[in-house]
Parts: sequence; structure tokens; C-alpha cells
Amino acid sequence: MAGLRLSELRSLLPGREDLRTLKRAPRRDLTAGLTVAIVALPLALGFGISSGLGAEAGLVTAIVAGALAAIFGGSNLQVSGPTGAMTVVLVPIMATHGAGGVLTVGLLAGILLLLLAVARAGRYMRYVPTPVVEGFTLGIAGVIALQQVPAALGVATPEGEKVAVVAAKAVADFAGHPAWPSIAIAAGVAALMLLGARWRPSIPFSLVAVAVATLVSHFAQLPVARIGALPNGLPAPSLDFLDLSTLGALAPSAVAVAALAALESLLSATVADAMSVNERHDPDRELFGQGLANLVTPLFGGVPATAAIARTAVNVRAGAKSRLASFTHAMVLAVIVFAAAPLVATIPIAALAGVLLATAVRMVEAGSVRALLRSTRRDALVLVLTAAATLILDLVTAVILGLVVAGALALRAIAKAARIEEVALDHADHVAEERALLDEHIVAFRLDGPLVFAAAHQFLLELSEVADVRVVILRMSRVSAIDATGALVLRDAIERLEHRGITVLVSGIKPGHEKVLDELGVADRLRAEGRVFPDTPHAIDFAHALLTSSEERAKQ
Repeated sequence: MAGLRLSELRSLLPGREDLRTLKRAPRRDLTAGLTVAIVALPLALGFGISSGLGAEAGLVTAIVAGALAAIFGGSNLQVSGPTGAMTVVLVPIMATHGAGGVLTVGLLAGILLLLLAVARAGRYMRYVPTPVVEGFTLGIAGVIALQQVPAALGVATPEGEKVAVVAAKAVADFAGHPAWPSIAIAAGVAALMLLGARWRPSIPFSLVAVAVATLVSHFAQLPVARIGALPNGLPAPSLDFLDLSTLGALAPSAVAVAALAALESLLSATVADAMSVNERHDPDRELFGQGLANLVTPLFGGVPATAAIARTAVNVRAGAKSRLASFTHAMVLAVIVFAAAPLVATIPIAALAGVLLATAVRMVEAGSVRALLRSTRRDALVLVLTAAATLILDLVTAVILGLVVAGALALRAIAKAARIEEVALDHADHVAEERALLDEHIVAFRLDGPLVFAAAHQFLLELSEVADVRVVILRMSRVSAIDATGALVLRDAIERLEHRGITVLVSGIKPGHEKVLDELGVADRLRAEGRVFPDTPHAIDFAHALLTSSEERAKQ
């Protein structure tokens, strides 16, 4: 057992195969890494500012988390760093607990992600329904757009946790004291990005737009807020932010951040697999890499990180073949921090707001959303509910609510799929007199679909309405699944029939269903009395013998 556990842990670490993949196409990887870095720079700055910790926190996160996730993650093509989805979760934490609370949450989330990796929980993330994913993506896009309203309008960010309320207050402040340069810069940057992406998708228009906005604002001497001074290099690692007395209060937020990091990272890795050829990520190792990244990044003052779908897509399209590309992206950003910090400090904050507004628009896959809204009422309801809850409440509540509603609707569909129906007896070798005897005193029911708690009680009601007969055969070969509730309800139905003097026979129990039926006292008693059969013909023969014996005793 110890050896097995050690081998499982070793599988989460980089190996020889990773080194071999680095030799596939190093030049293409270096080019792809440079391209992603150009795209990531304004996003890292913008998300750092949106989180409340500042532009430098976004850069630190892109560098440290980007490098660690590239080395230890489970995807060869994944790019990690600060993301809009994570920013949505961090804003209320920042408002309540300050910068130290955000860093502590990141540290705790890293530990939780490592535990999930060791527990091999990565495989379970695939069960999140698509309408929930699309719903919270749509909601996140809305939240990110609302978060940029104060910066885009050139006003100070009003107090408050609800982004819609904060955005409304910012609009009111702007109406009282209009500041047109900021709104012109934000709108211009967003428009250039969106239009440029349609014209030449391969060109990083985010950086082009920010550079143009910075030059115009500088030479025109526009009165706009700028990023300000940045440190020339990474800060020294420190645990000064950690306050042990706040761990209990921050634990729920850490769980939320870890869940989001896991979900978004594995979703991004799946997208990368679909965009590439012969690439398959390791979900547990991806959780390990993200956990390590989030454990270390707060020590340098960075915000919690996750894989970034947009940057990962750019990486794949740029021709990346190995994790060397994503590692190069982190190193290029590090060079920018060391060599060009004064230049970065002159970027208008409104320009970064424009970048994030365009990013929010591009996050929404309109075709996918329309398809889900038109597919089924169930999918449409889950998508709309999750998106609305993300905007009105918070991301974690929205995802939980979406999962609960999706699960309830799925169970409702399962309950409708399960059915019980009376079927004609197969008389095979029985003569006419025997057939009449069987038809008069025996009835067979076929159970179809899953006999689980969502459908079990309906089954009990239908079976309890059996008319006066002497033998009931329950054919279970088509039962697709059975749980404890279904087994208990089945036992209750059998006991009710027996209380009325009806003999119950069971046929066709699948091997996988025997354990739950035996453990809950359904099949073992019937088997001991010889009333469980491999198929229906054997059950009919037993019923015939039973009825014949009963008839003979009645004549005597």
C-alpha cells in the first residue's frame, strides 16, 4: 500500500516525458510564449487592479503562478495567471478582509487544491453540466464589465460589494462631474480590440490598443489616472500577511477559490485538448500544479490564480507544442517587470478597463448560449438562473444553485424514465389448461430504467395497485440502476403484496444489483425461500408448480 501511494504521488510530479516534449519544436514554443506574454501583459495589469491589490499583484501572479503551473501542471499547453473569474470572487474578500485576507485565501486554496490532487478528485470535475459552465461564464462576463465602469468613466470606485450597485453609483458620479477623456480611451481600446480581432485575429490588438492609448494620453497630456510606480523586480517572499486568527473566517472563501480554480483550470485544459492533436491533460496533476502555484504566489504578493482559457487558446493558436511556451510567457513578463517598469507605470487605467471590457464581450460564446437556450427548457433554465445568480449574488452561490437545480431537473427526468408495466407471460411449453391456470392467477411486471430515490415511490404506488392474483413475477433484467432507497421501496412493495397473500417471485437480477438488494434484506430472504430466478421462464415454471400444488391441496 505504501509503495502504491508513493507511486501515485510520484505521478503528480514532472517526469522524463515532460523533458522529451520540450524537444518537439522549441522555436515554435518560444515564439508562442512571446505572443502569449504580449497578450497577457495588459490582462495581468487589469485583473490585478480589479482585484484591489494593484497592477503589480497581477504581474507577480502571471509570472510566479504562470511558471509553476507550466512546470508542474497537467497540460502541455495550459497558460495560468490572474483571471476575470477569480477577480469576481476576490473583490468581496478584499472589501471585507483587505489585502492580507486575499493572500491568505490564496494560500489556503493552494493547500486545498493539493489535497484534491492527492485525493484524485480531478476526474469528478467533468460532471459539471454545460449549462452551469456557460451560465457562470455569462454571469462572470457581466460582472467583469460592471467592475470596469468606474475606471472607464474616470471616477473613483464607490464603496460597496455588489458590482451592479457600485456601477450605478459610478454612473451617478460621472453624471455630476463628466470626465470624457477616460471614457474615450476605454471605448477606443475596447473597439480596437473587438474590431481588430475580426480583421486580423493573429495580431495582439490588446497591446496595440494600450500602447496607442498610452501615447495619445501622454502627448495630449490628458487628465487621466495612470497605473503609477511599479517595483523593478519581484518582491522578497514573505508570510507577514498571515494572521492565524482569521483562518476560520476565511475558510469558506478559500473553499470557493479552490473550487473555482479547479473548475476553470480543468475546463481550460479540456479546451486546449480539443484545439490540439493527440494532447490529453492529466486532471489530477493539473490540480497539483495549480495548488502549488497558489501556495507560492501569495508569498510574493500575488493574487490567487487559475488557468486562463483565452490565453491558453492564444498559446495553442500560436503553435505551442510543449509547456516550454507557457513557461516562456512567464519569463518574458518577468523581463518586462525588471526592464520596463517605468514605461508600464504610464499606462492609463482607463485603457486597461477597455481591455477588460473587450475581454468580457469575447468571453461570451453567443452561438453556444443560443444553442443551449433553444435545446431544452431544462438547460435554458439552468443557464439563465446561474447567470442571474452570478450577477445578483456571487459566483460560488451561483454555481451551487446551478448544480442543485440541474441535479433536481435531471432527477425529475430520471423519474419519468423509470417505469413498471404489466407484460404477457411466455407460455412456451405449457398446454392450454396450464395456460389458463397461469393467466388466471399470475401477473408479470417488467421494471425498466433506474430504480432510484427519484422514481422509487412512484413504482411503489403502481405496484400496490395490483389486482387480486396469487403470484406476481417481478422481471428486473432491464433495471439500469438501483440505490438504497429503491431497494427499500422494493422491499416494502414485496412485503405489502405478501401481506395480501400474494407470492412474489423475482427474476433477472443483474450481478451489480445483488449487493444492495442483499444488504437491505430484499433478495437474500427471497433467495433462501427459492423465489429468485435467473430468468422469467424458470419463474413461470415455479409459479405453475406452486399453483398446481395449491389446486391439488384445495381438492383434497
